[in-house]
Amino acid sequence: MFDFVRKHTRLLQFILVLLIFPSFVFFGIQGYSRFSGGENEPVAKVAGHEITLAEWNAAQREQIDRVRRQMPNVDAKLFDTPEMKKQVLDAMIRERVLLAAADKAHLVTTNERLQRELLAIPQLAALKKPDGSFDVEAYKALLGAQGMSPEMFEARMRQDITLRQVLDGVGNTAFGTAGSADAAFDALLQQREIQVQHFDAKSYLARVNPSDDDLQAYYKAPENAAQFQAPEQASIEYVVLDLASIKKDISVPEEELRKYYEQNEKRFSTPEERRASHILVKAEKGAPAAERDKARAKAEHLLAEVRKAPGSFADVARKNSDDPGSAQRGGDLDFFGRGAMVKPFEDAAFGLKPGEISGVVESDFGYHVIQVTGVRGGGKKSFEQVRAEIEDEAKQQQAQSRFAAAAVDFTNMVYEQADSLKPAAEKFKLEVRSAADVKRTPASGATGALASAKFLEAIFSADSVKNKRNIEAVEIGANQIASGRIVQYSPAHQLAFDEVKTLVREKVAAQQAQALARKDGEARLAELQKTPDAAMPGSPVTVSRAAPKDVARDVLDAALRAPAGKLPAVVGVEQGTQGYAVVRIGKLAGRDPAAGDAKQMQAQYGQAWGEAEAQAYYAALKQRFRAETLAAAAKNASTPAAN
Repeated sequence: MFDFVRKHTRLLQFILVLLIFPSFVFFGIQGYSRFSGGENEPVAKVAGHEITLAEWNAAQREQIDRVRRQMPNVDAKLFDTPEMKKQVLDAMIRERVLLAAADKAHLVTTNERLQRELLAIPQLAALKKPDGSFDVEAYKALLGAQGMSPEMFEARMRQDITLRQVLDGVGNTAFGTAGSADAAFDALLQQREIQVQHFDAKSYLARVNPSDDDLQAYYKAPENAAQFQAPEQASIEYVVLDLASIKKDISVPEEELRKYYEQNEKRFSTPEERRASHILVKAEKGAPAAERDKARAKAEHLLAEVRKAPGSFADVARKNSDDPGSAQRGGDLDFFGRGAMVKPFEDAAFGLKPGEISGVVESDFGYHVIQVTGVRGGGKKSFEQVRAEIEDEAKQQQAQSRFAAAAVDFTNMVYEQADSLKPAAEKFKLEVRSAADVKRTPASGATGALASAKFLEAIFSADSVKNKRNIEAVEIGANQIASGRIVQYSPAHQLAFDEVKTLVREKVAAQQAQALARKDGEARLAELQKTPDAAMPGSPVTVSRAAPKDVARDVLDAALRAPAGKLPAVVGVEQGTQGYAVVRIGKLAGRDPAAGDAKQMQAQYGQAWGEAEAQAYYAALKQRFRAETLAAAAKNASTPAAN
């Protein structure tokens, strides 16, 4: 069937034209869409209004598009599951129920509240200008990047605020009294003094000796079959088309490289930086003239002092500079480039040679005496030094521009010549790689195509396994596509008993050791129930949920759940493969003080009640407005979403 389709594509296209066009003329487009079926099928109802399959599919696509905008490389198939589809439908039902409730209660959102809510969003609050006005153009650009207009966004926000009002009236008015909160948290966070006696299954292993009949029975038991099954696997060959494979055949003329170098000289130059120390005599720009003259005179005096003894510059700066940040370092400002200092200071510093001292330099901060102590940068790399970098960048740019066309050719070739990867490998000069023992899920440490779940899913598709043809090209990364084919396939199968006998013995021995540990543990439990005050190994330890004290979770839960009306009390704990534990509760104590602040916990208690009451109110609203999920929803949940 597939061979015929591959070889007679044009013929089939002609036949389809003859069949489809007359049907459009006879039935019309609307009639034809009815025959395609399903899109108008109701999947849920709220207040007598239907939610159709088309609306459900649109909501799923919108969710996927929203996630893709935030995470462009996410695999859309993660959202194409029955669970995710059900979540989308549940959200649609919830929205319809709350809309019906809001309409019934005549709830609205005023323009003033909408404005307050919008400006409470940090990204929008940041668009306010220094003069207090709102940057409307930036607002439009921000929303445009998300595929929305201001009208769409504000309508959605207005609806969201209105819907919140339905449940906020219940959820936000709930509160927990101090007494009820204390009672609940006292029970939850109570401390108990316990002693634990362990019966470790591993210590019983030396006492068991499984027979061959025991091993065979365990091996043949249907519930254990999955433990001894070899997963399906395949030996495959595959090819990968990426930028590197295209780039290796690109050559760039020397004159183009030199032209690029000349056009981007600044990029290959190192900006010059100066290291300087200064002495600042502070004088505000708006200070009286007499005050500024006095400051200038002091700066002239300090200048004369350091020119007589240049080596004393640091000491003079420590004693006299009004710049507290640099004065303690002898005036040192470290290295800086152009644009880092005020213009008069920069001009003076970049006009001096290392060791030279400037005259008095006036700035908005006052008067400076500057000494340059170092110079670095300012050099330019030669063409020869950066030739390889330029060539690689030029090849990369050309490879990116050629990749889309190459990807189309590659995709067509691996599909049209599906019996072998060699034609595509030869045309694009790719290596045909091979891999053995490939499984349906990526192996730990796998890279490239073998690390791509999408690629492996295609390799293990029914058609690929059956016909061993090339799979359609799959995107495995940015500017990376791959195709592969199965060379040899091994289906999942039960391993022979002799192959897994050692493993079976370990399983049966562990099971028998666990049974012995449980037997001894239950005997000890019965003994303590008769004589609760009997001696127990180990010292008592006080535990709580906030402070488990290295006690295993299952043991801790059992100890804190056990009835403690009469003490001492004992309880047994099944620990599975670990064995068995017997716990004796000797004393009760109050709430663990490490659990948290009482007022904060009371607030959390009230919040939890509010959420519970809001959910209960929503459940009542669903009944009131006759919200129901129809059978069609279950049928379509397992169907791949339309793209």
